[in-house]
Amino acid sequence: MEKYYITTAIVYASGKPHIGNVYEVVLADSIARYKRLKGFDVYFQTGTDEHGEKVHIKAQENNVTEQDYVDNISKIVRENYDMLNISYDSFVRTSDIKHKEIVSNIFQKLYDKGDIYKDVYEGWYCIPCESFYTDLQLIDGKCPDCGRNVEKKKEESYFLKLSNYTDKLLDYIEKNPLFLQPDFRKTEIINNFIKPGLQDLCVTRSSFDWGVKVPFDKNNVIYVWIDALSNYITFLDYDINNKSEKFNKYWPADLQIIGKDIYRFHAIYWPILLLALEEELPKTIFGHQWLISDKEKMSKSRGNVLYADELVNDFGLDQIRYYILSSMPITSDGLISKELIKEKINSDLANTLGNLINRTIAMSLKYFDGIVKKTEKNDEIDNKFIEEVSKTPKKVDEAIEKTNISLALSNIIDLARICNKYIDDTTPWILAKDENYDKLNNVLYNIIESIRIIGILLKPFLPDTSNKIINSINTKIISYDSIYKFGNLENNITVEKIDILFTRIE
Repeated sequence: MEKYYITTAIVYASGKPHIGNVYEVVLADSIARYKRLKGFDVYFQTGTDEHGEKVHIKAQENNVTEQDYVDNISKIVRENYDMLNISYDSFVRTSDIKHKEIVSNIFQKLYDKGDIYKDVYEGWYCIPCESFYTDLQLIDGKCPDCGRNVEKKKEESYFLKLSNYTDKLLDYIEKNPLFLQPDFRKTEIINNFIKPGLQDLCVTRSSFDWGVKVPFDKNNVIYVWIDALSNYITFLDYDINNKSEKFNKYWPADLQIIGKDIYRFHAIYWPILLLALEEELPKTIFGHQWLISDKEKMSKSRGNVLYADELVNDFGLDQIRYYILSSMPITSDGLISKELIKEKINSDLANTLGNLINRTIAMSLKYFDGIVKKTEKNDEIDNKFIEEVSKTPKKVDEAIEKTNISLALSNIIDLARICNKYIDDTTPWILAKDENYDKLNNVLYNIIESIRIIGILLKPFLPDTSNKIINSINTKIISYDSIYKFGNLENNITVEKIDILFTRIE
């Protein structure tokens, strides 16, 4: 069985994640579920990043230890992921003892190789972004990434010699076109960061002690760029000397999904770290856009934060999964608001998908007591319909392979629209009135077979809805391979009454 290793960035354990934070893990979940349907041995990893100055400050503000603080936040994050039906195989935490031991060994190896050296750092530091900036990088004296205030810092630090591996990284990017995706992000990384020249990277801090201690210098803690980034291999039981069975099985990662705000760190620092360790690089690092509220990035200070658990409570689990997956373009930020969610649910889920399922099953029960017969007496209108239905699985596959999940879902909803039009064109109610039962039976079979295909296609994205659809038509033919050929629905199955799948929100 072919392996597939997919990761998200690990969430910083400083507070409850909002809907923009959790978009990434829902996106990764849909791809992991899709790959499992296709027969891959999937390993899906996510988790929390629990060290750093921001956690240290938050713990002090709450009058608790850093460990107690991150224990609580990590629990909240995991509860949110579980509530969103995330099928992760491993939820990791960087305060884990084994992780810290491996990070310490990695640091020692890089130091022994001469890739890490000691110096004094002076520059501008943004606590929320955990990043240092030069005078030229600041925008109006503030952090170029988040726009917050920065602090002048001067402290003894260790540095990673990025210059040792810049040419190797650039050569790898140019020879592996799928490594940095989408393509516009690759262009941005090369032209804006690599070609102008990379400064050596500060990889320790000495102004606080919440983190992994440098093994030979206890006054310094290993900074996020080695600590947090290493999680993708440390939790595969990575060993600098003897590779574990788990590491050999799953590394390199097939897909790492990363938000655009931290993409350059994963596109530059992470692969250079791996090059220094003489390990393979991930096959693809994909940078996604943001979900923004009120045309701005979500933040508590702006008062525009939407939380996943509250939205699920208001609208439903699969409804929220559908909205955030279908509303994120590849090249621009996605918009989210309660009004937009309502409109999308009503249009796509209630009026199109739900209406198709409920009206079809109601007709089958009314005209044939739910018994569906396979007659294959198709004429021109049926053949054209079958041809359109048969194109959809390939369209969905191609979109998912390009990490274009919004397009994949658009293709599935378009299929539901095609089915609704087929019903309107073939007028089953008139066929029943005219007692043309052979034709009526044929039409209903074609629609219910299409519904079976839709139900299977929806499994990665709306798993609960998919199960309801498949259960309602009582089919046993539910493998992903079965949707590539129209007509695999069994003869003489009996469909069952189904509750309204999606209620319109007025």
